[in-house]
Amino acid sequence: MKKNFVEELKWRGMLAQMMPGTEELLQKEMVTAYLGTDPTADSLHIGHLCGIMMLRHLQRCGHKPIILVGGATGMIGDPSGKSQERNLLDDKTLYHNQECIKKQVSKFLDFNGTEPNKAEMVNNYDWMKNFTFLDFAREVGKHITVNYMMAKESVQQRLNGTARDGLSFTEFTYQLLQGYDFLYLYQHYNCKMQLGGNDQWGNMTTGTELIRRTLGNDVETYALTCPLITKADGKKFGKTESGNIWLDPKRTSPYKFYQFWLNVSDSDAERYIKIFTSLDKETIDGLVAEHQQDPGRRILQKRLAEETTILVHSKEALDAAIEASNILFGKSTKDSLLKLDEQTFLDIFEGVPQFEVGKDKLGQPAVELFTQDAAIFASKGEMRKLVQGGGVSLNKEKLSAFDRPVTSDDLIDGKYLLVQRGKKNYYLIIVK
Repeated sequence: MKKNFVEELKWRGMLAQMMPGTEELLQKEMVTAYLGTDPTADSLHIGHLCGIMMLRHLQRCGHKPIILVGGATGMIGDPSGKSQERNLLDDKTLYHNQECIKKQVSKFLDFNGTEPNKAEMVNNYDWMKNFTFLDFAREVGKHITVNYMMAKESVQQRLNGTARDGLSFTEFTYQLLQGYDFLYLYQHYNCKMQLGGNDQWGNMTTGTELIRRTLGNDVETYALTCPLITKADGKKFGKTESGNIWLDPKRTSPYKFYQFWLNVSDSDAERYIKIFTSLDKETIDGLVAEHQQDPGRRILQKRLAEETTILVHSKEALDAAIEASNILFGKSTKDSLLKLDEQTFLDIFEGVPQFEVGKDKLGQPAVELFTQDAAIFASKGEMRKLVQGGGVSLNKEKLSAFDRPVTSDDLIDGKYLLVQRGKKNYYLIIVK
């Protein structure tokens, strides 16, 4: 017996609104549903994950997911929730971005199975590139009135002064383009449902209206949205001081990705573990109960971080992220340091005091380098005393003599020295 998709979304806190009749359709037949994503970057970020997880649950409940890459609409930009028009991309960039996105989504959806509900990826540029303006005006534009389009909240927000530059005609037509996607997918893929974030509700219902007015009142199509995910303090989910948390390991290292989930609040962890993992209700209820008995152990955050890191990256990436975490917070060796790639090394020690010294300073005693060229210790006497007490490490190895020379052989990645003073105080020397 396949799970009920709507019930699955409800208990996970992933259902915002749906059109009447949606649940009945899903219980009656295998439904093809699509979700659009914007290819303006060559990677998704965790803000996209709720939508991707909706598709994952849809497929697991026996329905067919289509992910639509907006190659055409991405050239225009959706005004929903935006205050400025976005930059337009060229064909080559869009194709590159599409391929990168498919590779990432393949970790969540089965594109290669033999089942009728295997996932598919489509690009609306394929059917829009030869669609002339006259054809569009005649086949699409005549069915939807300007009054209908003007009533949409996303249009009203831009017209009523929340945006400095108003709303361009290009953006105004966006809802028609998105509506036509739904019409095209209905006609060519028997796609009866669109999924998306709740800010897309206006564009999605334009699609169902366009299909009804084009093909007749007896054609039924549906829309279903997930809520926009926020943090407990109301701030936008997925944004940090350094920007988005990306799924691409070259943009956000697996270590930093793992740490993001590990550091969410208790209330957020309880919500996020339902949304961003595939763990079942019984398992999650058990984890929540265990966490509430002893919040200090951060059981929910640890399991959330593990599950999401494996899903987006791999088990090997998770193991490496945990080992990297131990470098800063637990016992580790020089070997652990040397295993790290440069980006992870810098991510781990982001925010620790840094000093830059020239290569000509190498070869002198540690006590000179660490007091004069890099002021880690206030005086030579202070450093000498700490070294004698075993309280100073260089690259995770105890410094046995305060006057031992520091040479190029000590450099990590040919340019870094990691000095540890006591258990918790780290300093990074960058040798240039």
